[in-house]
Amino acid sequence: QVQLVESGGGLVQAGGSLRLSCAASGRRFSNYRMGWFRQAPGKEREFVAATDWSGGNTYYTDSVKGRFTISRDNAKNTVYLQMNSLKPEDTAIYYCAAADSLGLITRPYTYGHWGQGTQVTVSS
Repeated sequence: QVQLVESGGGLVQAGGSLRLSCAASGRRFSNYRMGWFRQAPGKEREFVAATDWSGGNTYYTDSVKGRFTISRDNAKNTVYLQMNSLKPEDTAIYYCAAADSLGLITRPYTYGHWGQGTQVTVSS
């Protein structure tokens, strides 16, 4: 089992930046591919970004490409999501997730472990 705790959310003006962190504890962190998802009110949870076990390969949904960067530090058991040029439509609860299966990295069902989420609100 792995436990995930997100931090770094908050209120920011459009065009601003935030960095989310997700600290993992429990089983060996490098055994997991890591992802970030978000869920806005009344909408389904959607994929934002993901990284493979080493951080050498990263994946993004189209709407955040060029603005968001996912990275991981296996020595610190932490995955990050740097969010720049934030837009009001980025407002959501952001969830960190860990996958120990080999399913599609963009699908929520691939991930067996989830954090509690952190709120990101972008004002216009």
